[in-house]
Amino acid sequence: MNLIEELRWRGMLQDIKPGTEEQLNKEMTTAYIGFDPTADSLHIGSLVPILLLVHLQKAGHKPIALVGGATGMIGDPSMKSEERNLLSEEQLQVNVAGIHKQLSQFLDFDPSRPNAAEMTNNYDWFKDISFIDFLRDVGKHITVNYMMAKDSVKKRIEGDTGISYTEFAYQLMQGYDFYWLYKHKNCKLQMGGSDQWGNITTGTELVRRKAGGEAFAFTCPLVTKADGTKFGKTEKGNIWLDPARTSPYLFYQFWLTANDADAEKWIKLFTFLIPDAIDELMEKHRQNPGARDLHKALAREVTLFVHGEKGLAEAIEDTEKMFAKKNADAESLSIEDLEGINGVAKFDYPAEKINTGIDVVTFLAESGIFPSKGEARKTVQGGGVSINRKKVENIQVTIDSSLLLHNQYLLVQKGKQNFFLVKAV
Repeated sequence: MNLIEELRWRGMLQDIKPGTEEQLNKEMTTAYIGFDPTADSLHIGSLVPILLLVHLQKAGHKPIALVGGATGMIGDPSMKSEERNLLSEEQLQVNVAGIHKQLSQFLDFDPSRPNAAEMTNNYDWFKDISFIDFLRDVGKHITVNYMMAKDSVKKRIEGDTGISYTEFAYQLMQGYDFYWLYKHKNCKLQMGGSDQWGNITTGTELVRRKAGGEAFAFTCPLVTKADGTKFGKTEKGNIWLDPARTSPYLFYQFWLTANDADAEKWIKLFTFLIPDAIDELMEKHRQNPGARDLHKALAREVTLFVHGEKGLAEAIEDTEKMFAKKNADAESLSIEDLEGINGVAKFDYPAEKINTGIDVVTFLAESGIFPSKGEARKTVQGGGVSINRKKVENIQVTIDSSLLLHNQYLLVQKGKQNFFLVKAV
């Protein structure tokens, strides 16, 4: 399979500009994707664009990761119902540095390679352009009618909040990025999520009108979850690529606990496994879904890609500590096991309250495991809380020193996979 055929098979291709596949088959092509620096770490919503760049480089083409230090100050209206808060220049620089460090894990930036990856920051070329220069040299090439025809703009204009001129101009700025990279880096292709199609095609149009050149584009579908919840979100928030924000254990658990429909789709999308290997996993899953071989392979491959061998080993070790003996007494966990579990939130709690006895609802709220007594009570009554691997049957349960593991710890489970280690101090 060539690059486009593989991306289509993996479910990573939605819209494509005519001539793009022919261009990629003809010669080594420089292509870019933009990353929005709204935080100092990317999250798993950024994995598809990262993987597109990796696939591109593996196919012999040259990837450019563009971090929007300038456009990040503006805000993209695509798929948003209201204008976002603008970041300061200082915070943007911190975020850009963090993203650069992360992308270096996935792409080969070795300058000796003819298709070495590059990283650019559009602040470098926008910072010296005056407003008058931009209107004269860029704005005159794209009509307002053209810009207003874009879905991302139309939805905002027709909505309750409208759209500011600041965000309206975003597609011109992104279009200029493509033009600048075309002129200075011989970049002929832009990739991105399907919500970016309007902005991307503005870039191809600007290359045609301003430079008299031909530029290409394709997009990938936006990732969704079968149950309708937002991809990459848990009750704790985003699943980040930075292990300091989301531990390898929690990262691994996100993929391991995917429902069957998502796992079947994501094994193609988020791994580099070949068709035969994926077909074998699918067949194993059909024959014995309880073994969860498909989910384990998905979690293993994605965690290895993002966190490396060490992070994967840590995630598997912590998973085994929490789940391998889940039907056994919690006393089977040593102090080293309890203290060494990296993916578990840890809280201190006054020992005197436990020694004198405290009702479970108050304990769960005061320890920080639940934000309120009301939510703690509701979850206990729904059978969603276990302490030391034993389900709490009712809200009358008293937490006292007889429950402490090694005279100091309580292992609390909330839901299927959220664990908390409470230490009596």
